[in-house]
Amino acid sequence: MHYVRNAWYVAGWEQDLPAATPTPISILDELIVIWRTADGTVTALEDRCVHRLAPLSLGRCEGDRLRCMYHGLLFDAEGQVVEIPGQDLIPRDARVRRYPVIVRHSWLWVWMGDPALADADLVPPAVGFDNPRYILGRGQLDYAAEARLINDNLLDFSHLSYVHTASFGASETWARSRPKISTLERGVRIERWIENEQGMHSPEPNDRWSTYDFLLPGVLLMTGGNYPVGTAARLGHAPPDLEDALSGVTFTSQAVTPTRPGQARYFFSWGPRTDMGDAALAEKLMGIAAKAFAEDKAIIEAQQRVIDRTPDPRIMPTTADKAVTLFSRLVDRLVRAESSPALPARQRAAH
Repeated sequence: MHYVRNAWYVAGWEQDLPAATPTPISILDELIVIWRTADGTVTALEDRCVHRLAPLSLGRCEGDRLRCMYHGLLFDAEGQVVEIPGQDLIPRDARVRRYPVIVRHSWLWVWMGDPALADADLVPPAVGFDNPRYILGRGQLDYAAEARLINDNLLDFSHLSYVHTASFGASETWARSRPKISTLERGVRIERWIENEQGMHSPEPNDRWSTYDFLLPGVLLMTGGNYPVGTAARLGHAPPDLEDALSGVTFTSQAVTPTRPGQARYFFSWGPRTDMGDAALAEKLMGIAAKAFAEDKAIIEAQQRVIDRTPDPRIMPTTADKAVTLFSRLVDRLVRAESSPALPARQRAAH
């Protein structure tokens, strides 16, 4: 499977990266070492020494530099070798790749494409732990499955009716109704009303509004709220004002990062708005999320095993696959543009 390279991928949680500690990560099957200096600056380099290819993640931080602990080569934050013990001449090409990094919304974002195209404005607008309006919990899962399969799962919520009956308590309305789907420049938007049903956010029947953007390279940003029965009809099924919600206003940020072929890491945070809940509710929601996302993991990894043993695997789309199809087409178009030498670099990133 192929993935867009000119995009910001989540490498990890900001809170999990200690100072002066080289940490190995893998994104798109590339070995990367990431570390934080004492002043908080985060740097990411190719995790492969130019001398004998030892991992730099086993190295030692020296200020904003990183020393390979095999034969002592010292790299600066740009990836250039600045010292070779016992040798005065340093080859000009003694360097490793440097990856642009941004710390935002409590996540570490790494740009995997052309560094000249690394645009901070393309970081998806998630909600982090520094947002005072929400009380969030967080987690992550490693999948033995392609990231694209996880993306497909997040783009089609009809599976809630069957995979998540024990966790989210979703009714078959999720499978039998179709949301409103619209295209965005770098993703899709999915909006829907579930009318006159009770759910985990409310013991009483209500109209539940939910909306989420699914953005490149694989980031879900979702919110919603509960309203009196009849609100959806009164609004003509148009989007409501979240400030008018009775309860259940939450935000979830989820990110899918391909690590190696057939493997991915799934990051998630979820919690209530401060006027709709407290830390106890956030903890309860995370307990539900842990159960639900384990259910997703079980079915998707099983799906991957079947795909791996199926000659020429093909799917039969249904009408529930509209968002999946739109997002897949976007990815395919951008991947083709990235590999087209006929287009200028910036045009390849945009198209």
